[in-house]
Amino acid sequence: MKKVAVIGAGITGVTTAYALVKRSFDVTVFERNRYAAMETSFANGGQLSASNAEVWNSAATVFKGIKWMLSSDAPLPLNPMPSWHKYSWIGEFLRQIPKYERNTVETVRLAIVAREYMFSIAEQEGIDFDLEKRGILHVYADKKGFDGATKVNVLLNQGDLDRRPVTPSEMKLIEPAIQGQFYGGFFTLSDSTGDIHRFTRGLADSSTRRGVRFAYDTEILRADALADGRVQIVARRDAQQSTDIVDAVVVCAGVHSRRFASMFGDHVNIYPVKGYSITVNLDDEASQNGAPWVSLLDDAAKIVTSRLGHDRFRVAGTAENNGFSKDIRADRVAPLITWVRRNFPEVSTARVVPWAGLRLMLASMLPRVGQGKRPGVFYNTGHGHLGWTLSASTAEIVADNVALSYGVVRQTVAAA
Repeated sequence: MKKVAVIGAGITGVTTAYALVKRSFDVTVFERNRYAAMETSFANGGQLSASNAEVWNSAATVFKGIKWMLSSDAPLPLNPMPSWHKYSWIGEFLRQIPKYERNTVETVRLAIVAREYMFSIAEQEGIDFDLEKRGILHVYADKKGFDGATKVNVLLNQGDLDRRPVTPSEMKLIEPAIQGQFYGGFFTLSDSTGDIHRFTRGLADSSTRRGVRFAYDTEILRADALADGRVQIVARRDAQQSTDIVDAVVVCAGVHSRRFASMFGDHVNIYPVKGYSITVNLDDEASQNGAPWVSLLDDAAKIVTSRLGHDRFRVAGTAENNGFSKDIRADRVAPLITWVRRNFPEVSTARVVPWAGLRLMLASMLPRVGQGKRPGVFYNTGHGHLGWTLSASTAEIVADNVALSYGVVRQTVAAA
């Protein structure tokens, strides 16, 4: 049985391990935290959103980025302090603008396939993760925003996504709790929401039962591609150093994937883009009745919402280009709370839990999935703002790549 190491136990690492063990590989997952899903996969916006598959590489985004550069409350502020990593990434981002339409269509198609895998896994493994199949409603306060969304919708439709325009009165029927004045919206019934942390932890437990080993609290010091096609991993846990030789490695290390890629001679220029969320605890009946069940995306504010069971309301948004800092800034959390109070005044914000995580962004906005330069080295990383949405699909792709390399017969996701 071939041995495969997976670096990282976030959503992509765990789905990858699950896909590999179902192809009869001997899988070990290395994770520096004590549990799975403790970083970027801990408290994201909760959306499984093919409707949010538009890549960011457009002239309009660049114009907005320049305008927002020095605004502390902007949806996407850019710290102008010089950094070769940052500015090399920006240069690659700009070179991807001509591929904006193609990359958007490719992303939405990948997302549609991924959600079918995700639902199949959850049903087969009995994972309860507060799944709500009520769709996602994109809302626009003015004609300019709605017209821009109409252009994006053409690309989403090309990718076979059914996202339809809705009037303000239809929006109210879709989500009665919604407040305010809107020009219009777009609704995607096939999209859904859930708790990424609960799903990832549940799938990690299922993977363990199937034979995957999780090496938690383990820091990888070095990884080397050997001359015989195998990979050596030197790790440390509790001050004890160990060396493992495996047949293959899959890098799913979030924002740290760039560092591991450099060990193998690959260029995977991931840059961390910080995102914030708040979890509003719905402790009283008025709050529970006043919070929406249908997931929302306010495109102007760059804010998304998810209802996580009857007593939690997740609100996430903004993106901060400021290196590897995960500091939770009060001035970045405040707009999320204000947005809730303005749009859902019956919801109490007396007990709110803030969080910040680092999105792993490649300049193309497409994930790096597949083999590296050296034999035995594979990647499933760089999913950006759609990590959960795309993870089940990219896990299948990279597991197929590994299986093809070693002549392993593929099992389907639904197989027992």
